[in-house]
Amino acid sequence: MSLVTRLATARRKPGRWHWTDVAAYAYLALGVVLMFGPVVWLALSSFKTQAGLLEFPPSLLPMSQKEVAVPGHPQPLPLFEVTMPDGTTRVLAQVRRIGIQAQMVDPANPAEVIRVPIDRRTPVRAFKLATENYTEPLDRFAFTRFLWNSVFVTVVATIITLIINSMAAYALSIYEFRGKNTVMLMVIGTLMIPITIILVPVYLVITELGLVNSLWAVILPGAATPTGVFLLRQYMLTLPRDLIEAARMDKASEWQIYWRIVMPLAMPALAVLAIFSVMWRWNEFLWPLAVLTKTESYTLQIGLNAFQGELQTQWHYLLAMTVVTLLPVALVFVFLQRFITTGIANTGMK
Repeated sequence: MSLVTRLATARRKPGRWHWTDVAAYAYLALGVVLMFGPVVWLALSSFKTQAGLLEFPPSLLPMSQKEVAVPGHPQPLPLFEVTMPDGTTRVLAQVRRIGIQAQMVDPANPAEVIRVPIDRRTPVRAFKLATENYTEPLDRFAFTRFLWNSVFVTVVATIITLIINSMAAYALSIYEFRGKNTVMLMVIGTLMIPITIILVPVYLVITELGLVNSLWAVILPGAATPTGVFLLRQYMLTLPRDLIEAARMDKASEWQIYWRIVMPLAMPALAVLAIFSVMWRWNEFLWPLAVLTKTESYTLQIGLNAFQGELQTQWHYLLAMTVVTLLPVALVFVFLQRFITTGIANTGMK
């Protein structure tokens, strides 16, 4: 019996239900619905048409109105179930609607035009996945370019963040110098400064460097993160000092100690920081919106904003591309989540 099965069938008293079992399972079921319900709704709604998203009452599954090809009409006509004056029901195709009257035809006998009040017709619906919500943005709106920009920014920024933060953490954990604790407090203190305060000064610096509308303008300003420095420093404090001193007695340089000894031993903490950096960079919106104004430089998050206009929002494209942006982060978290618990737990050890 697997661990999941044992946990799912666990009871306070074997073979009997206790009221605490019912309360626990009800609480867990509520938590699952609250956590994954919006995600399931997002995934299902991303396959709905624009009309399906705006219909009321809404449906959970992607349903769309059936259409049929009728001779004499160039486009397929929508099907409706119509209640006739004698109480019978017929499935008719609507040619056009004029006011409160609809002109409809029988697909088997399109020569006869039947006028029906619109309140006597019900759309014939069926389950259908609108896969064009995913294919059309990639072809028409250069979303492939946006995807590449986000991947480039995320990968390069994560690599730079790991190198810079690990160097700072190495100095603040291994070396002994006056004011080390003060420097660490100043690094942690920057967490209390919101990005909106430093947005204008950093933008002016990027402008002077000529990096506006460049992906490097998104990568470089956030390369050093106080969270990463603190996380790696706390982990490096647990490393045995005897190993560092032995390497120095063997005449290893500080770079060799850092690269060949400290970095491999700090791999769990580095994995945690890499996961956090991927999530930060992939979902970043405000700063890229400020420094990227050309379409070819947009990241995915900025590209999603293009579907929201002043008069109309293309919700079917917006939801579909939102699912695309969520998939990489979800996959990274699923495959590397074990590093989060082990790495964070080890950073608190002394």
